Amino acid sequence: MNWLIMNKASVISVRDELHYSEAVVVSEGENCFKIDSKIITGIEKSWWHFRIRLTLISILISSYSNPLHWIRGINYLIHLRKKFLGNFKLKKLVKVDGKYYMGLYTPGWNDDIYKRFIISELNHYKSIEKSVLRFNHVYLAITKKCPLQCDHCYAWDVLNQKDQLNENDLSNIISKLQAMGTGQIHLTGGEPMLKLDILINLISKSKNTTNFWINSSGFKLTNEVAKRLKNAGLTGVFISLDHFEKEKHNNFRKFKDAYYWAINGAKNAIENQLVVVFSVCVTNDFVSEENLMAYMQLARKTGVHFVQFLEPKEVGHFKGKEVTITQENIAILESFYTKINFSNEFLDFPIISYHGYYQRRQGCFAGGNRSMYVDTEGNLNACPFCHTNSGNILHEDFENQLSAMSIQGCPTY
Repeated sequence: MNWLIMNKASVISVRDELHYSEAVVVSEGENCFKIDSKIITGIEKSWWHFRIRLTLISILISSYSNPLHWIRGINYLIHLRKKFLGNFKLKKLVKVDGKYYMGLYTPGWNDDIYKRFIISELNHYKSIEKSVLRFNHVYLAITKKCPLQCDHCYAWDVLNQKDQLNENDLSNIISKLQAMGTGQIHLTGGEPMLKLDILINLISKSKNTTNFWINSSGFKLTNEVAKRLKNAGLTGVFISLDHFEKEKHNNFRKFKDAYYWAINGAKNAIENQLVVVFSVCVTNDFVSEENLMAYMQLARKTGVHFVQFLEPKEVGHFKGKEVTITQENIAILESFYTKINFSNEFLDFPIISYHGYYQRRQGCFAGGNRSMYVDTEGNLNACPFCHTNSGNILHEDFENQLSAMSIQGCPTY
């Protein structure tokens, strides 16, 4: 607790360090550059979507010798997309730093990670004799420390306890994940930005076979820090913003500058051509058409590329509390999700990612299937909200432990 008090006191000075610009053109001395970041719609979207389809066809042809599997393979991918997103026509893409994103958990087109991701999905249709991904994404917690005390914290039971894993341990974990094949690694906590130097070392020293993301409150995400992270190889950042009203977000996070960190951290990340996501815990008290629209308007004004809806779970700080989303609110969320993503009226709004939508239709891909959560002890868990503690990634019997967790799958869906 003393650590927490000291840390919160020192955090106040961070406000003086933060800097942001609402301009699209950013000045740097005598040089100016335009941020290569936007939501793409209309004819431009159709052109790049056509290019993406050509890549899919190329991958199919190079993966299967039988033309019948080309047709069945593309139908498999289309069917999978419909299960995830519904039977809707793609309305928008996100472009950041020369890459094109259809969704948060699909790598940006068109690099080797994207191609390996597609090959890996096709491998679920019919085995391919190529290098595939074992995991689409893995959440890796690098610290228990955090300057906040959020209402929904899933790490509440260990928050601000002593960290057990050092930088070498974390590097070994990343090496294991990359050796197995992992498309995205999301570095989380606690607050990972408290370990900035370790973050930068882990990202910069890892192989370029993985996209790295950070899950943060926006803490200490100054323009200079965002630049360092981008130069180290960071792809993007999830920033938790749980209300469009400053006072309510600060109360949810239990700190008076939490809203400031989130908004300005997002702007700094955008300026440095990182993919930026606002992540919101959609509690029953929050869910209404009016609140959701006000939140999305703030997200659009800030310039973020995606918004992630997370339904509250009875874990961590919410353990033992009645927080499960109601059927009435599920209906509101799903209707709003489809409206923002797939109607012509909201083409300039960020793309919403909503796990609950596809999980109720497809099942969960976590639990060692295509994703898992490695906690601050190195323990294997189904996801950040399902603490199954199914083994340890640093254990010599890790592979068997992982297999057992994968067979069990997600305990919720």
